[in-house]
Amino acid sequence: MEEITALRERMAHITAINQATAVLGWDQQTYMPAGGGQARADQLEALSGIGHQLLTASETETLILRAEKAVGSLDPDSDEFAFVRVARRDYDQAAKLPESLVKELASVTTLAHEHWAAARSHSNFAEFSPWLSRIVELVRKVAEAIGYTDRPYDALLDQYEPGMKTADVEQMYQSIGPQIAELVKKIVEQPGRSVTDLVLRRDYDTDKQRQFGEHVVHALGFDFQRGRQDVAVHPFCTSFSHNDVRITTRYEKNWLPAALFGSMHETGHALYELGVAERYDRNVLEGGTSLGVHESQSRLWENLVGRSHAFWKHYYGDLQALFPESLSDTDLDTFYRSINAVSPSLIRVEADEVTYNLHTLIRFEIENELIEGRLEVKDAPEVWNSLYEKYLGIRPPDDAHGILQDVHWSGGGIGYFPTYTIGNILSVQWYKEAERSLGVTFADQIEHGDFEGLRTWLTENIYQWGRKYEPKDLVKRVTGRTMDTAPYLEYLTTKYSAIYEL
Repeated sequence: MEEITALRERMAHITAINQATAVLGWDQQTYMPAGGGQARADQLEALSGIGHQLLTASETETLILRAEKAVGSLDPDSDEFAFVRVARRDYDQAAKLPESLVKELASVTTLAHEHWAAARSHSNFAEFSPWLSRIVELVRKVAEAIGYTDRPYDALLDQYEPGMKTADVEQMYQSIGPQIAELVKKIVEQPGRSVTDLVLRRDYDTDKQRQFGEHVVHALGFDFQRGRQDVAVHPFCTSFSHNDVRITTRYEKNWLPAALFGSMHETGHALYELGVAERYDRNVLEGGTSLGVHESQSRLWENLVGRSHAFWKHYYGDLQALFPESLSDTDLDTFYRSINAVSPSLIRVEADEVTYNLHTLIRFEIENELIEGRLEVKDAPEVWNSLYEKYLGIRPPDDAHGILQDVHWSGGGIGYFPTYTIGNILSVQWYKEAERSLGVTFADQIEHGDFEGLRTWLTENIYQWGRKYEPKDLVKRVTGRTMDTAPYLEYLTTKYSAIYEL
């Protein structure tokens, strides 16, 4: 259709601008020299303004209106209908935001990232506090501009998880909280508990870590001809096109899981982006349908695969051979229990599966208080520390191990953290549905280093569709029901009851 073609060309041009913006963001976190912050802020402000101008221009709205008329008689399940629907959502969201706000947010968050990184290295929240205050102020303006019915957080959450409300998130945490708390209690109170992670804190040469990690992520399906891995302060994944997806990790000599599981986590995101159908290239349907679905992939490959006994039955011999001094006295079962040791901890990205959601809950509560004006930024560290005492029974010794550990707020990502728990829940729901529909047990394949069956099912049922289906529709389409916490809770209880002999 001529109307679809015209809109597609317009949106492809806007997509190219946004992808160029993403390249500069990736470079800032990987290779940009420390002195480049201000110039990079100017560049990203300019490009963000251009992209916003093109998207919200009257010409774009006219093309969308014409395309909507043209697809009115088409099957709602068609690519064309979905393309126009998503283009309309993107236009409507952007049109509510003043260009000045978009540009200021781009500039401030670019500079804030540099100040966050410095403050984190100095463990000094005061260095970052003025920048976070500005970001909270700007994000409040975003929420007001987008609009909401009940809570301002609804508008922010909808940017990451379309259709979800703050009340839904609260209900999600309430539905999993009691059972997880009971499981933690049983583990902590178990007499003579012998599961520890001390073996993971020995010396592990970072060059060898890189060698092993790259071997693993390649085996999972990461295509180094269409992507690359680099080092960043905080691991992330970004996509510039269907054929250019970048991941990052960070190495710690005396904490083996940091790089390995960080790489597997980001590979989950990358497999999603690399698996989107090629016909959606330079199309608004390219990319994941929501952050919750995206995080379901990172958490699935990191935890259900990477922390499984089957995975290490295949790979542990290779790891031992690479680090004989650190692992020669540790057998497979002991290592498996070590990587799954449950203990209240300070750092979210290093948290065990059982306590992980408490970390995201803390951030969710603080974000709501900041956005609703019930908490001032200067007081946030104390609230953070108090919530860690309340939920995890530990108190951060400094800001680096507390409120400065995550990169998200420096980039304006308020409303993001609940998607990790959404991802945890969905990861098990997808995995169980894949085994049921295929009539297989993936552990049998994984222990032979075979990930193709799982990856193919995920590609066919999730990855290839990009943004074609709304997240709730995708979950219902693939599993036959809405997001369900029961499989996730059953998975945690079964796995950790076996590890801890409960």
